[in-house]
Amino acid sequence: MKIEILVVPDCPNTEPAAELVGHVLDEASRTDVTVTTRVITTQDEAERHGFTGSPTLLADGLDPFAEPGRSPGTACRIYRTPDGPAGLPALDQLRQVLTADVPDASAPHVPTH
Repeated sequence: MKIEILVVPDCPNTEPAAELVGHVLDEASRTDVTVTTRVITTQDEAERHGFTGSPTLLADGLDPFAEPGRSPGTACRIYRTPDGPAGLPALDQLRQVLTADVPDASAPHVPTH
């Protein structure tokens, strides 16, 4: 999996977003994930990268928190979390996204023939 954190210059949530992603990846022992940060400075870049506000988290090029009808733009982003609007997704929301494709090691292995 590849995670890309898209931000506008001087976004106050750049570091917290990277820390949140790192925390979830460490917690899940996800050493197979690459994390990069890209700074978006123009509307053209926002449209090209599907950037709907800072920070936008892309998992393998897709925005798992995308809201239908939301237009690309170089503004701050608000996430809908269980605790209300926030500048980042909630820990559990991000955990679901970043651990979705990890097989459960405690599940019994059933060989297929």
